[in-house]
Amino acid sequence: MDASDLLRNSLLQLSKQENIRDFVERTPVSRSVVKRFVPGARHSDVVTAAGEIAATGRLSTIDYLGEDTTDLAQAKQTRDAYVQLITALRDKGLTEGGTAEVSLKLSALGQALPGDGNKIALEHARDICTLADLAGTTVTLDMEDHTTTDQTLAALGELRADFPTVGAVLQSYLHRTEGDCRDLAGTGSRVRLCKGAYQEPESVAFQSRSEVDRSYVRCLKILMAGDGYPMVATHDPRLIEIAGALAAQAGRAATSFEYQMLYGIRPEEQKRISDRGDQLRVYIPYGEDWYGYLMRRMAEKPANVMFFLRGLATRG
Repeated sequence: MDASDLLRNSLLQLSKQENIRDFVERTPVSRSVVKRFVPGARHSDVVTAAGEIAATGRLSTIDYLGEDTTDLAQAKQTRDAYVQLITALRDKGLTEGGTAEVSLKLSALGQALPGDGNKIALEHARDICTLADLAGTTVTLDMEDHTTTDQTLAALGELRADFPTVGAVLQSYLHRTEGDCRDLAGTGSRVRLCKGAYQEPESVAFQSRSEVDRSYVRCLKILMAGDGYPMVATHDPRLIEIAGALAAQAGRAATSFEYQMLYGIRPEEQKRISDRGDQLRVYIPYGEDWYGYLMRRMAEKPANVMFFLRGLATRG
């Protein structure tokens, strides 16, 4: 295990430590820096950010932060937050043609509730998909830790029966993902491929960065050769170059796939990719529950730590 892998594991451990979280969240400088990566807590904050991104020709997908909900009222509040968000995006003309879509975590919608958690989360997701469809946009189901993968893919199948454009997320660090890519590479299937940002055991996931990267390329080959719509979620210049080469090899038009990057990370590169005629979608998180998100993003690519530290040094 090299230094970057050790750093990744340390950051993932920190993401779970409540005392560290409380300290970071109380620090004023943390909040000022976090604004570079999370535009705010309110719907108006993220709608403004999505509008600014759309004005530069980029697309967006918006995540209301939160997960592992074990309270039914909180799960309903999350559903309602997405309803308010989609309504606000529609009113600003940002949902037409999928310019801005939303990303959902089923655990935030009640998946972990005892008894009927899966059913409750699916119903909440269906409510959101219905409104998104009426507004002219769609939804992507975020993937979480490996213990929920089968449940999330089952929910995806249920939702796609009525909303075929609902997107899936697959994580290249899981051993199973090549098979899942083959299963989901069919006509019209929207699949976001990312590396993965949860701490997983060696029995189910590759542990080193090089293994995860090699798996990413193998999965990308399957998706680009398939009949679906690949969504290439990475900031890695080498993987972006490989994705472009595979798309060209498969004879894909620029409108038949897209790149995805995180809000606040490599914004100039995002614009460059968009300006050259490729589709670039920005993943925009918002809300108060930003700590776990930020720590996982830094763990996903330890180089992101430098963006955070640079922000601290230039916060004025």
